[in-house]
Amino acid sequence: MPWYAYLLLFLSGLLLANGVPHFVQGISGEPFQSPFGKPPGVGESSPLSNVLWGFLNFLIGGLLLLWAHKLHWPNPLCGWGAVALGVLVAGIGLSIHFGKVRGSAPR
Repeated sequence: MPWYAYLLLFLSGLLLANGVPHFVQGISGEPFQSPFGKPPGVGESSPLSNVLWGFLNFLIGGLLLLWAHKLHWPNPLCGWGAVALGVLVAGIGLSIHFGKVRGSAPR
């Protein structure tokens, strides 16, 4: 599999993981930070915008996964490993970012 297929799989994992908190908070009816908040990434957006943002992340992540899969993975373990690494990197980055943002917000 060409190197860029692993990059697509890694990006797919990033997008799929990023879609989870936005979609879950949105369908729960809770406002949540998004790129559309003010300031971007720190300010909260409406539940509807978070559902749409999360779904867009799922859609693009899924399309990247499908596109990379069509390149015929000779070793599925390495391919899924790249997806898993993307999910892990996104999870760590998002937990640090949202932990700071949400931890500093008044409750």
